[in-house]
This record gives sequence, structure tokens and C-alpha cells, in this order.
Amino acid sequence: MVKYIFVIGGVISGVGKGVAAASIGKILQKYGHDVTAIKIDPYINCDAGTLRPTEHGEVWVTEDGGETDQDLGNYERFLRINVPKRNNITTGQIYKTIIDKERNGSFLGQTVQFIPHVIEEIKSRIVEGADEHGIAIVEIGGTVGDYENIAFLLAAKKLERELGRGNVIYILVSYLPVPMNIKEAKTKPTQQSIRMLYELGIFPDFILCRALEPIDDVRKSKIASYININEEDIISAPDTLTLYQIPLNFEKENLGKKILQKLNLIGESQPDWSDWQKLISRLTEPKNSVNIAIVGKYLDIGNFTLEDSYISIKQSLLHGGAHLDIQPNIFWINSKDFEKDPEKLQSLNDYDGVIVPGGFGSSGVEGKIKAIKYCRENRIPYLGLCYGLHLAVVEIARSKIDAQADTTENAPETSCPVIDLLPKQKEMLKENKYGATMRLGAYAAKLEENTIVYDLYKKFSNPQTLEEVKIMQNSPTTVKIDWKLRVGNTPAPIVFERHRHRYEVNPQYHDVLQKAGIIFSGYHLTEENTKLVEFIELSRDVHPFFVATQAHPEFKSSFDKPSPLFAGFLDSCLKKKTSSKLK
Repeated sequence: MVKYIFVIGGVISGVGKGVAAASIGKILQKYGHDVTAIKIDPYINCDAGTLRPTEHGEVWVTEDGGETDQDLGNYERFLRINVPKRNNITTGQIYKTIIDKERNGSFLGQTVQFIPHVIEEIKSRIVEGADEHGIAIVEIGGTVGDYENIAFLLAAKKLERELGRGNVIYILVSYLPVPMNIKEAKTKPTQQSIRMLYELGIFPDFILCRALEPIDDVRKSKIASYININEEDIISAPDTLTLYQIPLNFEKENLGKKILQKLNLIGESQPDWSDWQKLISRLTEPKNSVNIAIVGKYLDIGNFTLEDSYISIKQSLLHGGAHLDIQPNIFWINSKDFEKDPEKLQSLNDYDGVIVPGGFGSSGVEGKIKAIKYCRENRIPYLGLCYGLHLAVVEIARSKIDAQADTTENAPETSCPVIDLLPKQKEMLKENKYGATMRLGAYAAKLEENTIVYDLYKKFSNPQTLEEVKIMQNSPTTVKIDWKLRVGNTPAPIVFERHRHRYEVNPQYHDVLQKAGIIFSGYHLTEENTKLVEFIELSRDVHPFFVATQAHPEFKSSFDKPSPLFAGFLDSCLKKKTSSKLK
């Protein structure tokens, strides 16, 4: 029988439920249990695909092509599993399904109501997401007291009644504010969160107390007396230097053993954290450091900067740094600044490497192109991601082929469309089939040997053969993506990366772009036998590291297995810094 752990937030949003859920999952994995994770989002959107990054943070792309909440990224970075799109449940999905069923006559004339139909649909989706796993960690977005959460909390309670208390437990992640005038952690907001859970018949098994510092015994005693549970089940969750310390902090209070005991489980193996701890040590006390500029546009929201727009890129740099003993100091640069004042481009000399991430639309694009040109001409290590590949192609084409070169995404009438939609996509758009024109999820890419990209994947990831991929696809625990497995029949090194884009390097310009010096180091083959460019680079003789990918490799990087492209980029940045010092 599947065991369920519901993680619920109290007091404020953004309290760290996702990282707490991921950390608990990692602990239980270390004890030998098969774990999956589910994220519930109360918004009425069906998925995160239409949300602005500044509205809700980064859109996470799953292996099977889902556009989901960024917390699924936390789960995958910690757990090294592929979490499918069905494991992100939203209010929009629930009501759309119920209304579709009602219109199709599936309820056989019943009056469709909040109870039981909405609750039952939520419960069935949770059970479906937990399928084939031993423990399912279910994070409910938002906070206790949000009206939008009531249905999901009632569904959790219904699951508890059906399965029994030993098979369902609740963990409340609550924030303890410290008012500056009294400088004391206050427990009253947490008490109120607990009271609101009680009203729904939910009694937390554990309280994770988020605060700047570890909470003391006085605070634990206060909460314990209010909630009527043991003090030992109130766990301190202070801020840490790195997210990846959180599982170790929890284990200081034996949270893993306590959870297993409440679920009537035993540890199948003895946890070994030595490799994990070694990586953390390299993050907190690195031998080397480099300065990285991320030139993007989804940064400003009112008077604040929202780094969550690119959270996976930041984490991928940390993963690579932990393995190479390099601390990446990340600096966020708004590409619009280069459009307003081109003289600011010289500031890129202060960095050891530059990343241009993904994005959509024309805003800030010319600033990104200027930054890419500066990196190319001044031999600054460059990594382009998705849009960062498109704009690198545009920049080189403008410099070496045609000054009017552009992407039709921003310049539909350009005379030199080096980035364009494919003919099949254009036909679909005429029929308003916008979703069908996107490449979403994992796609296979054949790598060209004797390239930088091939060498990096060989060093950090071991590309697969076609036969190995076929075996992998037949595994019951693998997200099924067979229909995207197209690399031709020739034996070749194959890698999978995730995509979220519509435009491609125009096949009509492949030859002229290669003659201009762009190396196509990997491609995907469509059903119409059209080669789609997956990776580009410049020769090592021309540039120390100028690499871009059509994909989003940040979506497959995890703490104990870094993305090859990010690791290679950091290594190149360190070499640049070292050589600059020698000069």
C-alpha cells in the first residue's frame, strides 16, 4: 500500500514547503524507500504554461512535456527522478475535468457538487500520481486558511479516512516571525495555522518551524502544548547556507526515523550521506570562484528583483560548482540596460562567463544580441540556452552573412530568417493549433563526435546508444517519450534534453551558417527527416567556449549529477580567470 505524506504551509507563502518536501523525500530515499512527489496548485490555470515568470516564477518542464510549477524542479534536483506532468494538480484541471464529464453525461443525471465530486476527483488524481511508488509526498500550495485550499485539504482527510491514520501523515511547515522591536520568535501565527487545520479535522504529525535561527526549547514547548503533540515532533528548520543542507538539518533531529515510525515502516538501508556532505562542503568552502553574468529580462517586478524566473539555471551552476570545487558568484543583468547604454557592454569584461537564458518576445532582445557579440569578439565564455541559441545564430549571421538576419518571432518580414517556424508548424498555426507547434519535454539528440558538446557529455554524463535508449524506454518506471525518439538508425551517441520552444534554426540556412563558422554539434531528426539543430558551438581555435543549445539542460541537472554543459561552462570560466591572472 502507498503511504502518503501531506506537506502544508502556514503563515506565509514561499515558506519553503517545496524544498522541505524534497528534503524529506531525499531522506526517505536514503532509508531505501521508493519515493515520488506531487504538487497541488490552487490556481484556476490548468497548468503553468501561460503564467509570466514574474507572476509565478519559473515554468518547469517535465520529461513528458508538462509545463508545471517550479517546485517539481526542487523534487527532481533532490531526488533524481523524473516527475511526470500528471503530478502537478491544479484547481483548473479539476474543474475542467468535472465539467467535461458533466457535459458528456458521465454523471448519469446526478447533481454535480463540490462534495463529493470535486473532492473525489482530487483524491483520484493524488492516488494516480502515487501509482507504483511506496511513498508519495504531496505538497499543497499556498497556506492554511486560503479558501482555494479547502478542497485539497478535505481530499487529504478523505484519503486518511479510507486508508487509516498509519498510512497518511501531515507535516505543517510554518514560519516563526521575529519582530524587530522585540527580537523574539513568535509562535502565535503558527498556533493559528494549527487551529485552522483542526477545523478541517486535520491534526499535524510534525511541525517544521521555519525561522532565521534554530528555535529554542521554550518555543517548542509553547507549540507542543497548543497542538498537544510531543516536543520531539516539532522540528527546527532554520535558514541554511545552501538548500542542500536541509536534509542533514532534519536528520539531526531524526526526522526520517520518526516519519517511518508513524507510517509503520522500517528503514530498508542505512543512510550514507558522505557523498552528499562532500558536495555541500565544496559549496560552502570552495577552493575556487568565478563570476557569472546572467543576461536576462524576466527580473524586475515592481521594486523587487525576481531571481525565481531563472531558479533552475542558478541551481545548475551550483551543481556544477559543487562537483568542480568552484563557487559561481551569480550576477543578474537586465539586457534592456545594454539597449539604453551600449557603453555598459564593457562591464562584461568583469565577468568570467556569460549566460543568455531562454525567453519569449522582442523585449530586451537587442540587448542580448549585443552581449552575445561582445562575448564572441572578446573571447568571454558563453553559454546560450534556447533563446540564447537563437540569438547567437542571429548575431553571427548578422556579422558574417546578412545584416538583416533575424528571427521571424520578432521580425516576421525579415529578408534573412535564420530562425523560423517549420512549414508544418505554419500550417498548424493557420488552424489555430498553437499548442501543437511547441516542442515540449525530452527529445533525443545525436551528438557529433570531436566537438566540445560531445566531449562534455562523454565526461559528465556518458551518452547512450540507441539500444540502451530502447531498453530505458521499456522500463516501467521511465516516463514514456518513445514518440520523440528520433535520431535516425545510425549508431551514434544519444542524449536527452528537455525543450520548451516553437522556433528552430531554419534548415534552409544550415549550409550557409556552417560556412560562416557555426558548428552544429548535435541534431534531432523529425518524422519528415528534417534535421533540427540541438547544439551549436564555435571552434576551439576561434573561441575558448562558445556553446549554445536549443534545449533547457537546466531541467535535467541535479545536485549529485550536474548538467554537462553547465559543468563545462564553469570549467572554462575558471580557465579564463586563471589565464587572466597569469597575464
